[in-house]
Amino acid sequence: MKIFITGGAGYIGTHTCVELLQKGYDLVVYDNFSNSSAEAIRRVESITGKTLTLIIGDIRDEDTMMAAMEGCDAVIHLAGLKAVGESVEKPLDYYDNNVHGTLCLLRAMKINNIKTLVFSSSATVYGNPIELPFTERHPLQPTNPYGQTKLVVEEILRDLYRSDNSWKIIILRYFNPVGAHPSGLIGENPQGIPNNLMPYIAQVAIGRREFLNVFGNDYPTHDGTGVRDYIHIVDLAQGHIKALEALELPQCTPINLGTGQGYSVLDIVKAFSNASRKEVPYIIAPRRPGDIAEFYADPSFAQEFIQWSASKSLEDMCRDTWNFQFKNPDGYRL
Repeated sequence: MKIFITGGAGYIGTHTCVELLQKGYDLVVYDNFSNSSAEAIRRVESITGKTLTLIIGDIRDEDTMMAAMEGCDAVIHLAGLKAVGESVEKPLDYYDNNVHGTLCLLRAMKINNIKTLVFSSSATVYGNPIELPFTERHPLQPTNPYGQTKLVVEEILRDLYRSDNSWKIIILRYFNPVGAHPSGLIGENPQGIPNNLMPYIAQVAIGRREFLNVFGNDYPTHDGTGVRDYIHIVDLAQGHIKALEALELPQCTPINLGTGQGYSVLDIVKAFSNASRKEVPYIIAPRRPGDIAEFYADPSFAQEFIQWSASKSLEDMCRDTWNFQFKNPDGYRL
């Protein structure tokens, strides 16, 4: 089976490529390297001992994409802009890339008669929790442009399936991917100041950042800091394979990928300090507007529907993150 994977050179993409190659899939990776590196693809091939086809292109370039996916059987769509804060500052860029880009992809798929799709969505489509944990039936009410673009694409996919119910679509709603491949060859490689907690902590531990800002310590949680559902990137990548394997019948199904376990900011700091044997200095800063106390998944539907559940612990997440950071203090720069 030949898979066309957009954004395959990124953080989630490279780990997903490793799992797919190890399962015997043929891959065509399509990426514009706006937030990724060709070196990461070379490392994917090094880990697996297998090769893939790499095509440099933008998902908004419909003609190039249409030619690139010829002969493929299914698509995993990971490409897109993903920083919540940046989406507030640059909403037009996010709608152009995430929504317009997906429309181009779907038209290219239709011309190539490819109707099997795994879409990378986000738990941000849920917005503020009405009840916890989040099930797939929770109302969808995103609070920022990034989450809104994901919801718009989800609605497009639902409308597409209603118009032609021969499509086979699974929508994966990620919670908080962290960690790295156990080899230490690939991992999260943010450009500039990290937007996410774990890579920021890793850069503090390695000495690239002076300290961590903990935004708020007066939330109604066990230690006053915000609680989130963190999932190891390898578990997340394996979820894509389980989703592909489940796409035997026409459908358009959303599925949470999370652990169901929430950890606070200070839980993560302590676990990372233990894994790295490095102090992670932090200061308490005011709450950020829009932040909420707790946010975690009910992953039971994933276990029931695609026979997937997360297996890796917080200790695994911290150990593998540190292993990648320690071996690659400047990321993929050689």
